[in-house]
Amino acid sequence: MHRTRPPCGWHRLVPLAAAALLWLVHGGPHAELANRLPAIKASVVGVGTVTPTRQPPGEFRGTGFIVGDGNLVLTNAHVLPESLDEKRREHLALFVGEGKDGEVRRAREVAIDPKHDLALLEMEGSPLPALPLGDSDRVREGELYAFTGFPIGMVLGLHPVTHRGIVSAVTPIATPMNRSQDLEPGTVQRLDEPYEVFQLDATAYPGNSGSPLYDPEHGEVVGVVNRVFIKESKEAILEKPSGISYAIPIKYAKPLLRRRETAE
Repeated sequence: MHRTRPPCGWHRLVPLAAAALLWLVHGGPHAELANRLPAIKASVVGVGTVTPTRQPPGEFRGTGFIVGDGNLVLTNAHVLPESLDEKRREHLALFVGEGKDGEVRRAREVAIDPKHDLALLEMEGSPLPALPLGDSDRVREGELYAFTGFPIGMVLGLHPVTHRGIVSAVTPIATPMNRSQDLEPGTVQRLDEPYEVFQLDATAYPGNSGSPLYDPEHGEVVGVVNRVFIKESKEAILEKPSGISYAIPIKYAKPLLRRRETAE
């Protein structure tokens, strides 16, 4: 009896289709991010200052994340205060942990890169899990990424929040100056030499500054969220967010880590 043969390659497609269906049933990309989050959140910290005589003593300024040996924290340069009030014993601090298990640890500045708005801190105490750093040169427009941080500070307690979105564009940007007096010769040169940043379609807030931008599947950090496009005032951003955020590619942060290793 003549038997009709299936189209060429059909027997190979059936297992692939079944695997794809299984992947979707179990959550697909959403499940990958959900599975990855506990490890990510354990490495995300709040960055701020502590002044014993201040009420409350702690002041939140932004987000950071653990890198390197587990005692190093990467964040934005603009998150750090311009100076510390030594007379009032003010010092850099990291808010570690989650919820009622949170604690405050002292920190110090190790290295800073004002041009790319990046800073490296060293944390006192036992090390925490470090996030792996990926290759930001391989990031493509249209790819999906996530970032975790503290968008509105610690108003609701020490609970990191996660957002996700695509890389809308890889675009050059120059560091803007707040005042014309800041336009020194070195600054003018940097304006003539803009560097690339990732434009995201995810909504970030000022407290997200310093948040890690990572691959939801592998958890590799490819950037550091550093600014939000504000349509009106900072006060209005919670009510009317622009939905446009930017991140510094992680390749610009790696020299800070190498500088620390060389200094040791």
